[in-house]
Formats: sequence, C-alpha cells, structure tokens
Amino acid sequence: MNDKELIKELQKGSDSAFKRLLDQHRHRVVNICYRFTADRDDAQDVAQETFVEVYHSLPDFRGDSSLSTWIYRIAVAKSLDFLRRKSRKKRKGLFGGTVSLDDHQMAIPAPESSNPEMQLQDKERLVILQAALDSLPDKQRIAFVLGEYDGLSYVEIAAVMKTTVPAVESLIYRARKNLQKKLNKYYSSRILG
Repeated sequence: MNDKELIKELQKGSDSAFKRLLDQHRHRVVNICYRFTADRDDAQDVAQETFVEVYHSLPDFRGDSSLSTWIYRIAVAKSLDFLRRKSRKKRKGLFGGTVSLDDHQMAIPAPESSNPEMQLQDKERLVILQAALDSLPDKQRIAFVLGEYDGLSYVEIAAVMKTTVPAVESLIYRARKNLQKKLNKYYSSRILG
C-alpha cells in the first residue's frame, strides 16, 4: 500500500491502516524524540504524543509533503514542546527552593567497559556533548540532530523544517562551528585548569 492509499484508509478511520502507520514510523519517531530528550522513557512519551497528534490531525492532512515528513515534523515540534515544558519546570523548581538531578544526564548509558574510570570519562563526555547540543539555537539543533544522528538528507531536513536546502546547509555548518567552539572551550579549560 503506497502513501496515498494509506492516507485514504487513515482518513476513513481504519484501525489496521493506523497500525500499519505505527509499524512503519514508530522506530524512527522514537529515535528522533530520543535525540532531543536524551531519555528513553521521555522519548517514548513524546513519540506517543506525536502519534496522538497524527491521529487527530489526519483529517487536516493535505499532502503538501510526504506522510513521513509530516510525521517527523510533528515529532520534532512535540520534542521541542517537551523540552520547553521541562525547562519551565526546572526554573520553577529552582525558584521554589527545590533542587533535582538533571534526569537526562542520569539516563545516558555508559558504554560497556571493565575500567570504571573509562566508564566515568565516557559518561562525562556524553553529558558534555548533550549539554553543548542543548545550548544550540533550536533551528541549528534540529537540523544537526536530524542530519547527524537520524541520517536524514538535506532535502528531507528542509522538508521537515519547512525551509530550503541552502538554509539547512547553513544551519548545520553553524551548528558544527558552535559545537566545536563550546567543546574546545570546555576541553581547553580542563587541560589548562
């Protein structure tokens, strides 16, 4: 069944068509959400929100983009909404006098190694990289994550972000430069300090 046939079945309310849609896109949507949330449970929750939104928005789907592009666009938007809510919650918690551990730092698994010192260093590197990614402007982070982690082409990223391929190239270039500066600054201070 091609996308047009699937969309027709989905818009008729076919449960089997929606199950097919879930089977086709669940894994990639969870991965996209994970790249933003850095926590498996949060990624599963955001992916579920994504598919709820897809289900409710199907009658309005006009087909201006491919079905997968539309779904990934919703996944990115839901992931960013989640991060904004989480950020507001942290700020509120800090002003309320409560301090909590940063959940996503605790959720990044350390690679398997028999050397505890190496495990700690690897985990620290992942935390530093995630913090650097989180500090990028939204558009740079989206383009970088979709390209570098999820393997989308510049054309696909442009469709998801509703922009042009040259704009995506520029965003990814600037994201790489910003990450390089942030990571160089961190590691330089570690070596010199």
